[in-house]
Amino acid sequence: MATVEEVKKLAALARVEVGEAELEKFTKEFDAILAYVGQLEKLDLPKDLKVSTPVLRNVYRDDTNATESGTWTKKMVDAFPEKEGDYLVVKQIISHG
Repeated sequence: MATVEEVKKLAALARVEVGEAELEKFTKEFDAILAYVGQLEKLDLPKDLKVSTPVLRNVYRDDTNATESGTWTKKMVDAFPEKEGDYLVVKQIISHG
């Protein structure tokens, strides 16, 4: 049976805020979920099941109509809103600290 402390730990791991009033409700729901999943242990599976790895295959397509390098570069650079010389200026999203 799950405890309130275990539900608090699970909520913290999931980064979910659970109020004190909801803890008891979630503890009961957690027990019901575990009981449902526990039914898998009762399955009578044959012991000789063969676990096989699927055959690997190449999922890439042939690049038959490749465009010449730089074909779209000038058009994309011209459409870019802000430039500094040969560089495209974007908003900084990573800071080193």
